[in-house]
Formats: sequence, structure tokens, C-alpha cells
Amino acid sequence: MSNVFEISDKTGRKIRLTQKQWKHIRQHHADVETEEEIAETIRKPDKHINDEREGVEYYYKFFKHKKQKSKYLKVIVKVYARNPNLLRGG
Repeated sequence: MSNVFEISDKTGRKIRLTQKQWKHIRQHHADVETEEEIAETIRKPDKHINDEREGVEYYYKFFKHKKQKSKYLKVIVKVYARNPNLLRGG
């Protein structure tokens, strides 16, 4: 499966967005305009929360240009021991 991107978060950990995940985001999260918004949110979040109990991390970023009522983008990343994998944004 090919990747839309593979980037490093602020801790240096590699995170990827697959074509399948990007397709899901585009179909179910209309507020996500580009994959670059997701990448920027992961690279330079305004807020980052690690939920170890759920095995996910939340990345938040403010985008003043967004047309939606909420100007924040939340990206959820599922954390696997060896392979962090982007779940969804929205």
C-alpha cells in the first residue's frame, strides 16, 4: 500500500498517511482540506495529547483560514510499538 506521506512528529517519530486512510478522510471528514494540513498538524501541533490507555495520540492545530465554524484540526494517530499509523483527521 502506498503512502500519501511519511513524516516525523515533534519527537522525531515517523508517522505515515496511507492512500486508504486518505480516501477515508476525504469521504468522511469534509473539513480536512488538504493532506498538508494533516502533516503540519503532526509536525507542529498547538497541542499534543498522548492517551496511553486508548493507544492513540491527538494532535491539534489552529487554522485561521478554515471556513468551518471550528478553526481547529484534530488529527488522531494510532500508536503501534514499531509502526505509528495515522487513523483520521477531523
